[in-house]
Amino acid sequence: MKKIEAIIRPGKLSEVLDELNKHHIFGVTVTQVMGCGLQGGRVQYYRGNKYNINLLTKVKIEIVTKDACVEEIIDTIVKAARTGEIGDGKIFISDMGYSYRIRTGQQGDEALI
Repeated sequence: MKKIEAIIRPGKLSEVLDELNKHHIFGVTVTQVMGCGLQGGRVQYYRGNKYNINLLTKVKIEIVTKDACVEEIIDTIVKAARTGEIGDGKIFISDMGYSYRIRTGQQGDEALI
């Protein structure tokens, strides 16, 4: 089992979720997050004063899946989230030890279905 964490632009969330649904990937957790990277933030003006905004709003998508599905999910997210500009985001993959479905008591890969 693997956990896929993708940090993307908020404006790309609906496109990514639509593409994931087309590939029958429904078990998704979405969280609003803030962060900084190469994009470096932006400058805003409020009542004539200049403010540097270093932390930008992003969206984190988390998916736990079988090992065999990882590449398909990554390809789907990249194709839907890419704009080709700095700030498109990152994808992280980590190993998951175990899963347990509370409602049915299913364990391991069975709990993911």
